[in-house]
Amino acid sequence: MVQHSRIFFTRAAGSGILVLAVLSDFSYAQEAAAIAPGVSGTALFQMLLGLTLIVGILFFGAYFLRKLNGGRSFGHSGPLRVVGGLMLSVRERIVLVELGDTWIVVGIVPGQIKTLLTLPKGEIPDVNPGEKPFGLWLKQVTERKK
Repeated sequence: MVQHSRIFFTRAAGSGILVLAVLSDFSYAQEAAAIAPGVSGTALFQMLLGLTLIVGILFFGAYFLRKLNGGRSFGHSGPLRVVGGLMLSVRERIVLVELGDTWIVVGIVPGQIKTLLTLPKGEIPDVNPGEKPFGLWLKQVTERKK
């Protein structure tokens, strides 16, 4: 009989501990539910600080590489310079390229590039007086509606 009472007591004690554990977890769950979920201010500050640091490193790297390139921007280190271009369609263009004292008019289509004309270097004329640049036209239209 003593053996049975010990088993009962240990089972009862174990059940009591289990009940206390469940109730304590329940109280913690209620406290956690009472606190609104969100991001703490320190976590937000750390994120912004890290983002600022990464962007700063990127800008410093670009600045440093430009200094190593002699102040020239990337892709413009040779004797060629694109003066202007005109889109004929989505896949066709005409480009004016400067090479020393010569201008070369080039036609570009998918799969090939052809020289259309070679000219001595000159000046690009301003926009014709009859034609208005888009920016000027847009400014006039927006001022007219006010």
